[in-house]
Amino acid sequence: MAVAIESPLLELVVHAGLVVASLLTLFASYRVIVGPSVPDRVVALDTIGTNVVAIAVLFALATGEGLFITVGLVLAIIGFISTVTVAKYVIEGDIIQQ
Repeated sequence: MAVAIESPLLELVVHAGLVVASLLTLFASYRVIVGPSVPDRVVALDTIGTNVVAIAVLFALATGEGLFITVGLVLAIIGFISTVTVAKYVIEGDIIQQ
């Protein structure tokens, strides 16, 4: 059951949050492409993952669909695991130790 946002102020804030998170994702993608070092690119990718989770949750608030909350949680878990894996690769040069 989808419930729309009742308050016009809350609707404005949610839409503004969507715009801000989208713009920040674009700025972080610039850092991924241009980044001076690998750790800068890893941090920018982590930022993009966090912003995508925020966009999913804000979209869930805007549409009233709870499925996007679940999508946000799954993306957050995948983002955390991938950030830890890439950080380990950057530090040690190998992901799986033998």
